[in-house]
Amino acid sequence: MKIGFLGPQATFTDIAVRGLFPNETRIPLQTIPDCFDVLNEGKVDLAVIPIENALEGSVNITLDYLIHEAKKPIIGEITAPIRQHLMVHPLHQDKWNETTAVYSHSHAIAQCHKFLHTELKGIPTVNTTSTAAAASYIKDHPELKIAAIANELAAEVYGLAIAQSDIHDFDYNHTRFIVVSKEEQELNTDTPLFKGHKTTIMVTLPLDRAGALHQVLSAFAWRNLNLSKIESRPMKTGLGNYFFIIDVDMQKDEVLIPGVAAELEALGCRVNILGSYPYFSLGSSEE
Repeated sequence: MKIGFLGPQATFTDIAVRGLFPNETRIPLQTIPDCFDVLNEGKVDLAVIPIENALEGSVNITLDYLIHEAKKPIIGEITAPIRQHLMVHPLHQDKWNETTAVYSHSHAIAQCHKFLHTELKGIPTVNTTSTAAAASYIKDHPELKIAAIANELAAEVYGLAIAQSDIHDFDYNHTRFIVVSKEEQELNTDTPLFKGHKTTIMVTLPLDRAGALHQVLSAFAWRNLNLSKIESRPMKTGLGNYFFIIDVDMQKDEVLIPGVAAELEALGCRVNILGSYPYFSLGSSEE
């Protein structure tokens, strides 16, 4: 089985794929849209893509492609802890505080704000497509006194020296990744990584209806369905037009979730189930 993921090699997404699919062929891709494109073209069987970080929130481009462009089913989720390290070319290992720029993904830079503000105050940051892309750039430019923020695997793969470990602002730093398929299929849950099931539902409210969101939430509440997440996103059809992404902590059944959908549709809402799937946790390993 071929699995596309946000690359290059040694991104946090790569570590998530290695954790859940250790024996499958991994195909690194440059951007999140690329992951959806190769899946749609049948060049990979699955795509693994970051969707939310505990500190920085949702990855909006993933949500937008999932809803507006690719429209592929979610068949799984992987949650993994994130540890960020400052790394430099070995030639500059003893002079890391002379760094002239820090490269990384925008989320990683934001997750290390306190360290950058205190230890490298005033040093410019440069956004890259991934943390591993930053590490690769450092490797290819030994003549520059620059640093990257990335994970330990990136330091190993690209031959960099970790100058400062665990520079993230908060210890609890996790990212959720979704596993997307071209068609519905079931992932193997016979693994200690398996933690349970959830269902993700997209709800579009009727226009100009007072109390519509309250009625939506009530449909879940009186059925005792626990919601682990609710988030609004613009419909891209005009100001003030939004849909909601709702995660329910249960597998789609034949009674409760279909009942919610029927009740919401009766209220004038549009309901789309984006996936009902198992979720996994990598525990203490790096994402």
